[in-house]
Amino acid sequence: MPYTHYTAEEVAARGEALYEQHIRPHVEATHQGKFVVVDIETGDYEIDADDLAATKRALAKRPDAVLYGLRIGYPTAYRLGGCFAMHQP
Repeated sequence: MPYTHYTAEEVAARGEALYEQHIRPHVEATHQGKFVVVDIETGDYEIDADDLAATKRALAKRPDAVLYGLRIGYPTAYRLGGCFAMHQP
């Protein structure tokens, strides 16, 4: 989703700053592994085990919101790749 007023770097920087300064202390202990979606202009946020559900709730509140999402307690929201291990009997 393109944002006319922000670069991707600005969205990430604002989202991370809001999370670290205002949200993390209140959510990390009780919502580990869930997704948080932050409106970078208002500081409002939604938490859910499903990132799309959190995003839809945030957009229902403010359809033109600029959102930043992350997974609580993890350095990244998703992991790409994987490995296939063969188990021998």
